[in-house]
Amino acid sequence: MAEPLKSHFGADVPRTIATMVAAVHPEFPSRAFVRDALLGYEALELMPRGRHIARALHRHLPQDYPRAVAILVASAEQPVARTVGSGMGGFLFMPHMFFIAEYGLPHFEPSMRALHALTQRFTAEFAIRPFLQHDMARTLARLEQWSTDRSEHVRRLVSEGTRPRLPWAPRLPQFQRDPQPVLRLLEHLKDDPSLYVRRSVANNLNDIGKDHPQLLVETARRWLVAASPEREWIVRHALRWAVKQGDAQALDVLGFGSRAQVRVDEICIRPDAIPVGGSVQLAFVLYSTARRRQDLLIDLAVHYVKAGGGTSAKVFKLKSLQLASSDAVRLQKKISLANLTTRRHYPGVHRVEALVNGQPMPIGSFTVTG
Repeated sequence: MAEPLKSHFGADVPRTIATMVAAVHPEFPSRAFVRDALLGYEALELMPRGRHIARALHRHLPQDYPRAVAILVASAEQPVARTVGSGMGGFLFMPHMFFIAEYGLPHFEPSMRALHALTQRFTAEFAIRPFLQHDMARTLARLEQWSTDRSEHVRRLVSEGTRPRLPWAPRLPQFQRDPQPVLRLLEHLKDDPSLYVRRSVANNLNDIGKDHPQLLVETARRWLVAASPEREWIVRHALRWAVKQGDAQALDVLGFGSRAQVRVDEICIRPDAIPVGGSVQLAFVLYSTARRRQDLLIDLAVHYVKAGGGTSAKVFKLKSLQLASSDAVRLQKKISLANLTTRRHYPGVHRVEALVNGQPMPIGSFTVTG
């Protein structure tokens, strides 16, 4: 099983933060802060550890918030002797973001300056959300200004921080009800030069589509008019959830709206019984039964058995292609059954389907053993 993320955010994190803060604020009580921050620390998961450190910072920094947050921003400029492991270097500044989110709401301008500076080290996508809920109009106005910022990290914050269904964060119900303010921001960013930003735009639009599928399709069609290849990529990526659900309009936007005329044959599932931690190889041949060339989008749906005995489908991307009349294509996919932090596997029969232009076609099944 993958090592928990919290193991890369250990006791040396508050010690490193203490050293950085003391370098710009010599009266900072480093030992008392570290002792406070580590009290009960080991039992906490990753995000609660960040909040725990933020609260300890609040107890040991000056109680004047503008002064305290200025110290935190200045401390971030100090050399870092220790980098948080497993590619998580930026997470060192996660407590700074929680500090702003929890204590900065009454201090809009100092908080915005701090978020602008710190998001270039660790994303402020979580910290901006309380400001959107507390003072939506002023925060949206600031995000509109930031949509043309020189820093791609700041521009990405505009789209990522306003996602209605951002992972690891509370949803923004006001944008689930009415996503138009978010769409106006995305209009500024849909042709951003940075893939980092464009991917966030696509993810935001994908979120919007889960609550407003028709608006997603209308936006996708509009954005495809005279679109660059980069904007076409945004649209395809934004439609991925709708396509996985077999949404006919989303498939039509991408040119896969016609019902596929195909048959599935030469199915191979090996092995047919797999222990948890193993893997299964799936293969089949798709034959065209049409009289003309077809545009096909082919995915694979695995109906995973859940702890209670029910099933839940996960869709894997396979291929998009043109298939000539009477032609055939062989497709295959290796599925890992290793337990992950995001998915656990349970014994039982797992059904498999090919999704061809959204149309489910049975492939067979395999059995996961205990």
